[in-house]
Amino acid sequence: MDPQLMQAAVDQSVLALESNDSGPFGAVVVLDGKVIATGYNTVVHDSDPTAHAEVNVIRKAGQALGTFDLSQCELYTSCEPCPMCLGAIYWARFKHVYYANDRQDAANIGFDDNFIYTELELPMSERRIPFTKVELASALGAFEAWTAKVDKQEY
Repeated sequence: MDPQLMQAAVDQSVLALESNDSGPFGAVVVLDGKVIATGYNTVVHDSDPTAHAEVNVIRKAGQALGTFDLSQCELYTSCEPCPMCLGAIYWARFKHVYYANDRQDAANIGFDDNFIYTELELPMSERRIPFTKVELASALGAFEAWTAKVDKQEY
């Protein structure tokens, strides 16, 4: 863990506040000790509920490196990632994640993700937002085409 890199992520969270873009969250992607991408939360600015600091910086790092596989990279983030960002982190395959504030610190300022963790434990039929599986035979067509595709790039 490099304290300067952790500070860089925190500095991004301050930039978010100064830019009036959204909540105080920032992140930095690092490869071999070098900063590849920086970013912060732009949910309000972009009218995009997925524009969390971690998602924004993962997108930038992927573009900068020309790959979706960030398994050689580390992520420094100003706060413990929410469930959505956690999913993105696992899809990106980071080798390590460092964070400063934790989920309770975030909850204390009005960013409480615990309801999402609770929802994930519930059966679909008991969640706040109804989810209904629609049986449609043709829906498997794209999956079957993917399975048969010989030149696909696995991810």
